Amino acid sequence: MSSALEQLRSMTTVVADTGDIAAIERLNPIDATTNPSLILKAATMPEYADLVQAAIGRVDRAGKTDAQVVEDAIDQIAVGFGQQITALVPGRVSIEVDARLSYDTTATIAKARRIVALFDAVGVDKSRLLIKIAATWEGIRAAEVLEKEGINCNLTLIFGFAQARACAEAGAFLISPFVGRILDWFKKANPGTEYTAETDPGVVSVTGIYNWFKTHGYPTVVMGASFRNTGEIKSLAGCDRLTISPALLDELAADDGALPRMLEDKGATADRPAALTEAAFRWDMNEDAMATEKLAEGIRGFARDSEKLEKIIADMI
Repeated sequence: MSSALEQLRSMTTVVADTGDIAAIERLNPIDATTNPSLILKAATMPEYADLVQAAIGRVDRAGKTDAQVVEDAIDQIAVGFGQQITALVPGRVSIEVDARLSYDTTATIAKARRIVALFDAVGVDKSRLLIKIAATWEGIRAAEVLEKEGINCNLTLIFGFAQARACAEAGAFLISPFVGRILDWFKKANPGTEYTAETDPGVVSVTGIYNWFKTHGYPTVVMGASFRNTGEIKSLAGCDRLTISPALLDELAADDGALPRMLEDKGATADRPAALTEAAFRWDMNEDAMATEKLAEGIRGFARDSEKLEKIIADMI
């Protein structure tokens, strides 16, 4: 029997959740996703020192403050990694907008356009990219504008149904609901409770989102993310896409057990409801303590890693 990974690939698009170019080359995923934490990790690996130095060398420093030079250098580092990744995967690479812009629609749109322009300058078309944006109300509105310009977006840090629904209604190309981080919250909130792969709150959340999207005919791609174990992955077999760390991809490759399909698109069977208003979105988020807390925590975490990378680059410059 083929491995669990090969069986999964027959029903789901497998994406590598890493900025490590060597790992991507070894694992042969269709797409790859990055985030500030992954770029920070990759940028500090000795084998990528030349890539980082080359990116810094591309920055035009004329008339710029030190802070602007560092910001430009980090953008160029993301482009450097992204350019190499697009040479290894046949699909797309997700590049994240600075998490500190998560509540600024105008600034998010501007940064996304800049990222696309930088990639275009090195010969990577926007059709190979997904711009990752935190799924705040402001981020979703930015994605709505960008999608109309032909810049496809990956709305990330999805923890609640209201986020997922608003993204679909805005025409987002793809969403990334975080499975493992949802489980983390429930474990902390309910100490001693045992969760199986089937009762895992993160799996239940993604399953509900996937079924609602398909039932109402939304084309937005559902890509489960942030997995803690292969059981979560197996419970979402059949999902549009799953972005998986190299360690868990290796576990799946070594597993020769049968992997049944768990999710299936059976076509739209219901009309779409009226779109969420901002007031309804914010109230739904207020009522979902887990989603509110994990979204804020995720944004803070990515922001701190961006700041760490800024310090490293500032010291280099």
